[in-house]
Amino acid sequence: MFYEPKKKDHGLPKNPFNSLVIPRPIGWISSVDSNGLVNLAPYSFFNAICYRPPTVMFASGAGVADDGNKDSLRNVEMTGEFVCNIVTWDTRERMNQTSATLDNDVDEMALVGLTPTPSQLVSPPRVAEAPVHLECKHINSIEIPHWGDADRYVLVLGEVIGIHIQDDLITEEGLIDVARMRPVGRLGYNDYTEVSGDSCFTMIRPP
Repeated sequence: MFYEPKKKDHGLPKNPFNSLVIPRPIGWISSVDSNGLVNLAPYSFFNAICYRPPTVMFASGAGVADDGNKDSLRNVEMTGEFVCNIVTWDTRERMNQTSATLDNDVDEMALVGLTPTPSQLVSPPRVAEAPVHLECKHINSIEIPHWGDADRYVLVLGEVIGIHIQDDLITEEGLIDVARMRPVGRLGYNDYTEVSGDSCFTMIRPP
Protein backbone atom coordinates (compact mmCIF):
# COMPACT_ATOMS: atom_id res chain seq x y z
CA MET A 1 0.00 0.00 0.00
CA PHE A 2 0.94 3.66 -0.31
CA TYR A 3 -0.63 6.64 1.40
CA GLU A 4 0.08 10.30 2.00
CA PRO A 5 -0.07 11.09 5.73
CA LYS A 6 -1.43 14.59 5.25
CA LYS A 7 -4.34 13.22 3.18
CA LYS A 8 -5.03 10.49 5.77
CA ASP A 9 -5.86 8.19 2.88
CA HIS A 10 -4.48 4.95 4.37
CA GLY A 11 -7.98 3.45 4.65
CA LEU A 12 -7.10 1.68 7.91
CA PRO A 13 -8.85 1.95 11.29
CA LYS A 14 -5.83 3.80 12.73
CA ASN A 15 -2.86 5.65 11.27
CA PRO A 16 -0.13 2.97 11.02
CA PHE A 17 2.83 5.38 11.30
CA ASN A 18 3.33 4.77 15.03
CA SER A 19 3.46 1.04 14.34
CA LEU A 20 6.28 1.31 11.80
CA VAL A 21 9.05 3.20 13.61
CA ILE A 22 9.41 0.70 16.44
CA PRO A 23 10.27 -0.03 19.12
CA ARG A 24 10.65 3.45 20.58
CA PRO A 25 12.29 3.89 24.00
CA ILE A 26 10.19 5.66 26.60
CA GLY A 27 11.50 8.75 28.32
CA TRP A 28 9.79 9.04 31.70
CA ILE A 29 10.34 12.76 32.22
CA SER A 30 10.30 14.26 35.70
CA SER A 31 10.25 18.03 36.05
CA VAL A 32 9.18 20.68 38.54
CA ASP A 33 7.33 23.96 38.14
CA SER A 34 8.37 27.29 39.61
CA ASN A 35 6.73 26.32 42.93
CA GLY A 36 8.55 22.98 43.10
CA LEU A 37 5.51 20.85 42.23
CA VAL A 38 6.63 17.59 40.60
CA ASN A 39 5.35 16.43 37.22
CA LEU A 40 6.05 12.98 35.79
CA ALA A 41 5.01 11.92 32.29
CA PRO A 42 6.10 9.26 29.75
CA TYR A 43 7.12 10.21 26.20
CA SER A 44 7.56 7.59 23.48
CA PHE A 45 8.80 10.17 21.00
CA PHE A 46 12.11 10.05 22.85
CA ASN A 47 15.67 9.02 22.12
CA ALA A 48 19.39 9.66 22.55
CA ILE A 49 20.64 11.68 19.60
CA CYS A 50 24.40 12.08 20.08
CA TYR A 51 27.27 10.84 22.20
CA ARG A 52 29.52 13.83 23.00
CA PRO A 53 28.02 15.72 24.67
CA PRO A 54 25.42 13.07 25.53
CA THR A 55 22.12 14.53 24.41
CA VAL A 56 18.53 13.32 24.50
CA MET A 57 15.29 14.56 23.01
CA PHE A 58 11.60 14.19 23.66
CA ALA A 59 8.71 15.59 21.66
CA SER A 60 5.83 17.11 23.58
CA GLY A 61 2.42 17.19 21.94
CA ALA A 62 -0.45 19.57 22.53
CA GLY A 63 -1.66 19.97 26.10
CA VAL A 64 -5.04 20.86 27.59
CA ALA A 65 -3.87 23.91 29.58
CA ASP A 66 -4.74 27.43 28.47
CA ASP A 67 -1.30 27.89 26.87
CA GLY A 68 -1.70 24.68 24.84
CA ASN A 69 1.43 23.12 26.39
CA LYS A 70 1.94 19.98 28.40
CA ASP A 71 3.24 20.47 31.94
CA SER A 72 6.59 18.83 31.10
CA LEU A 73 7.34 21.32 28.32
CA ARG A 74 6.27 24.31 30.39
CA ASN A 75 8.33 23.18 33.39
CA VAL A 76 11.46 22.41 31.38
CA GLU A 77 11.37 25.74 29.58
CA MET A 78 10.73 27.56 32.86
CA THR A 79 13.43 25.87 34.97
CA GLY A 80 15.87 24.60 32.33
CA GLU A 81 16.07 21.14 33.90
CA PHE A 82 14.56 17.66 33.72
CA VAL A 83 15.33 14.03 34.49
CA CYS A 84 14.76 11.09 32.16
CA ASN A 85 13.94 7.96 34.15
CA ILE A 86 14.25 4.73 32.16
CA VAL A 87 11.07 2.62 32.09
CA THR A 88 11.45 -1.09 32.76
CA TRP A 89 9.22 -4.13 32.98
CA ASP A 90 8.82 -3.62 36.74
CA THR A 91 7.61 -0.02 36.37
CA ARG A 92 5.46 -0.45 33.25
CA GLU A 93 2.08 -0.28 35.01
CA ARG A 94 2.86 2.89 36.94
CA MET A 95 4.40 4.46 33.85
CA ASN A 96 1.11 3.87 32.07
CA GLN A 97 -0.83 5.42 34.96
CA THR A 98 1.25 8.60 34.73
CA SER A 99 0.18 9.05 31.09
CA ALA A 100 -3.30 10.12 32.24
CA THR A 101 -4.45 13.69 31.53
CA LEU A 102 -4.54 15.36 34.94
CA ASP A 103 -4.73 18.87 36.37
CA ASN A 104 -1.37 20.63 36.54
CA ASP A 105 -1.47 20.68 40.34
CA VAL A 106 -1.33 16.88 40.56
CA ASP A 107 1.96 15.23 41.53
CA GLU A 108 1.91 12.09 39.38
CA MET A 109 4.81 10.55 41.27
CA ALA A 110 2.88 10.70 44.54
CA LEU A 111 -0.39 9.73 42.87
CA VAL A 112 0.89 6.35 41.64
CA GLY A 113 3.01 5.57 44.71
CA LEU A 114 6.49 6.16 43.30
CA THR A 115 9.39 7.28 45.48
CA PRO A 116 11.04 10.63 44.69
CA THR A 117 14.76 10.72 45.34
CA PRO A 118 16.98 13.83 45.05
CA SER A 119 19.05 14.41 41.95
CA GLN A 120 22.70 15.47 42.18
CA LEU A 121 22.86 18.35 39.70
CA VAL A 122 19.27 19.38 38.91
CA SER A 123 16.15 20.21 40.92
CA PRO A 124 13.62 17.65 39.62
CA PRO A 125 13.62 14.42 41.63
CA ARG A 126 14.41 11.03 40.20
CA VAL A 127 12.09 8.01 40.32
CA ALA A 128 13.75 5.71 42.84
CA GLU A 129 12.11 2.64 41.30
CA ALA A 130 13.78 3.29 37.93
CA PRO A 131 17.27 1.73 37.60
CA VAL A 132 18.71 4.46 35.36
CA HIS A 133 18.33 8.25 35.51
CA LEU A 134 19.65 10.91 33.16
CA GLU A 135 19.88 14.38 34.71
CA CYS A 136 19.47 16.94 31.94
CA LYS A 137 19.94 20.62 31.25
CA HIS A 138 17.61 22.13 28.66
CA ILE A 139 19.42 23.08 25.45
CA ASN A 140 16.64 24.25 23.18
CA SER A 141 13.02 23.75 22.15
CA ILE A 142 12.06 23.55 18.49
CA GLU A 143 8.46 23.77 17.34
CA ILE A 144 7.84 21.26 14.56
CA PRO A 145 5.91 22.59 11.53
CA HIS A 146 2.38 21.28 11.97
CA TRP A 147 -0.98 21.02 10.22
CA GLY A 148 -3.06 22.52 13.05
CA ASP A 149 -3.07 23.21 16.79
CA ALA A 150 -4.11 19.64 17.61
CA ASP A 151 -1.04 18.37 15.74
CA ARG A 152 1.46 20.71 17.41
CA TYR A 153 4.67 19.11 18.70
CA VAL A 154 7.67 20.75 20.32
CA LEU A 155 11.04 18.99 20.23
CA VAL A 156 12.89 19.39 23.54
CA LEU A 157 16.67 18.89 23.57
CA GLY A 158 18.60 18.26 26.76
CA GLU A 159 22.27 17.71 27.55
CA VAL A 160 22.79 14.82 29.93
CA ILE A 161 24.96 16.25 32.70
CA GLY A 162 24.61 13.41 35.22
CA ILE A 163 23.92 9.69 34.93
CA HIS A 164 22.80 7.27 37.67
CA ILE A 165 23.04 3.50 37.07
CA GLN A 166 21.83 0.86 39.50
CA ASP A 167 24.97 -0.97 40.60
CA ASP A 168 23.70 -4.50 39.93
CA LEU A 169 23.20 -3.64 36.26
CA ILE A 170 26.96 -3.40 35.76
CA THR A 171 28.63 -6.72 34.95
CA GLU A 172 32.07 -7.86 36.12
CA GLU A 173 33.34 -6.82 32.68
CA GLY A 174 32.08 -3.28 33.25
CA LEU A 175 29.22 -3.54 30.74
CA ILE A 176 25.52 -2.74 31.20
CA ASP A 177 23.40 -5.88 31.59
CA VAL A 178 20.47 -4.81 29.43
CA ALA A 179 18.72 -8.16 29.87
CA ARG A 180 18.71 -7.64 33.63
CA MET A 181 17.41 -4.09 33.23
CA ARG A 182 14.49 -5.23 31.01
CA PRO A 183 13.70 -1.84 29.46
CA VAL A 184 10.29 -1.35 27.89
CA GLY A 185 9.70 0.10 24.42
CA ARG A 186 6.61 1.52 22.73
CA LEU A 187 5.05 -0.09 19.70
CA GLY A 188 1.92 1.16 17.95
CA TYR A 189 -1.68 1.17 19.15
CA ASN A 190 -1.73 0.02 22.82
CA ASP A 191 1.23 -2.34 22.40
CA TYR A 192 4.61 -2.40 24.09
CA THR A 193 7.67 -4.64 24.09
CA GLU A 194 10.58 -5.37 26.42
CA VAL A 195 14.24 -6.15 25.90
CA SER A 196 15.03 -9.49 27.54
CA GLY A 197 17.85 -12.00 27.44
CA ASP A 198 16.02 -13.89 24.71
CA SER A 199 15.64 -10.84 22.47
CA CYS A 200 19.26 -9.62 22.63
CA PHE A 201 21.80 -10.55 19.95
CA THR A 202 25.27 -9.33 19.03
CA MET A 203 26.79 -8.26 15.71
CA ILE A 204 30.33 -6.91 15.30
CA ARG A 205 30.57 -3.83 13.10
CA PRO A 206 33.00 -4.17 10.20
CA PRO A 207 36.18 -2.03 10.39
